[in-house]
Amino acid sequence: MRQLIEMHRKNAPCSTCHKIMDPIGFSMENFDAVGTWRTTDNGSLIDPSGVLVDGSKLDGVKGMREALLRYSPQFVRVVTEKLFIYALGRGTEYYDMPLIRSIVGDAGAKNDRFSALIVGIVKSEPFQVNQKQEITSNGPRALQAGR
Repeated sequence: MRQLIEMHRKNAPCSTCHKIMDPIGFSMENFDAVGTWRTTDNGSLIDPSGVLVDGSKLDGVKGMREALLRYSPQFVRVVTEKLFIYALGRGTEYYDMPLIRSIVGDAGAKNDRFSALIVGIVKSEPFQVNQKQEITSNGPRALQAGR
């Protein structure tokens, strides 16, 4: 698989994204599709090494963990944004960013616990007043508040 991806990455338009994504994927290659640890894939040894775009070398999940710790503020912010998108069922907008920064800050005071991010999102006004709509023959009607 690694050799196929490296061949694909030689295409100029593809290499831009692949040089960012591939090292992350390679670092977790020891996990199969259901999360079981493995050292070979179809009889070939797995090479979980790679180099991030900042030049940091990765050697498997340990190296990925160290990279995430180096970029912890960005990682927590992106995770919060993605959870927020999932919780609201819509993308984030510029006016959501102060709330997201507030949730991240509050979670930072709680050692960036995942549960603190979830609680921050659930207690937020956008989540509390979020309503899904069902389209009926008589027009839209609200289904539920929150999720």
